[in-house]
Amino acid sequence: MPIDFVPDRDLYPFTSRWFDSSQGRVHYIDEGSGPPIVFCHGNPTWSFLYRNIITGLRDQFRCIAPDYLGFGLSDRPSGYGYTVEEHAQIVGELVDSLGLDGYLSMGQDWGGPISMAVDTVRADRVRGIVLGNTWFWPTDKLHMKLFSKAMSSRPMQSAILNRNFFVERLIPVGTTRTLTPSEMQHYRAVQPSPQTRKGVAELPKQILAARPLLQRLARDVPATLGAKPALFVWGMKDFAFKPAHTLPRMRATFPDHQVVELPTASHFMQEDAPEKIVSAIIERFG
Repeated sequence: MPIDFVPDRDLYPFTSRWFDSSQGRVHYIDEGSGPPIVFCHGNPTWSFLYRNIITGLRDQFRCIAPDYLGFGLSDRPSGYGYTVEEHAQIVGELVDSLGLDGYLSMGQDWGGPISMAVDTVRADRVRGIVLGNTWFWPTDKLHMKLFSKAMSSRPMQSAILNRNFFVERLIPVGTTRTLTPSEMQHYRAVQPSPQTRKGVAELPKQILAARPLLQRLARDVPATLGAKPALFVWGMKDFAFKPAHTLPRMRATFPDHQVVELPTASHFMQEDAPEKIVSAIIERFG
């Protein structure tokens, strides 16, 4: 199921590229030159989320940003489960296909577990880690468990599929600035129907359903990646991944770390503070 949408070149000034993965055709962008950095988005976003960061980095870095199957301009293949394990498998196939070595990864929201699942089995090829407003271990917070159960209920699954709830409600709630109508349209247009929103509907269930993967990551990330240099860029107004609950474990996992607090940014910090994120990445890894 292809998505019939052409992004505005003024907002998304990139060349679309396509990768034929084992499960379907993946859309991605590959911009700039220099050390590679792979950007992993969360829910319900796509590579559009990283647009301002990529334009700020592509003079110094090779910036690669895929859309997971079921998101953005990528296919919605029948028979695909849209689980975190499957997304990590497909992103890993892209990393291998591009022959990336000495790469950085950046993950936010579900991009954290997905990037960590990709990186732990390619640790010898990973140069460093960038994480923000995310996690990679089984959730132990009641609000996260309740969120997963509520969003997995029949009424909320209907709202996600039929009313595009995640885009219409959670993106505005998860940003401190008001996105323009054109920016919001870029999030809406890649999810035009209930059939195209199955990936968005699945990921809230995965907070609990992906516990085996998250347990594995809780063990493997410190063991295989813990010695890597790390950068944490954190939206301090995030309602989901509050810094007091999440940053201590990040710090403990990656002793060689730097933290850049984004005091005015919320969950989708790429929309709220892209310039500060660009500066932090250049200072840490440029």
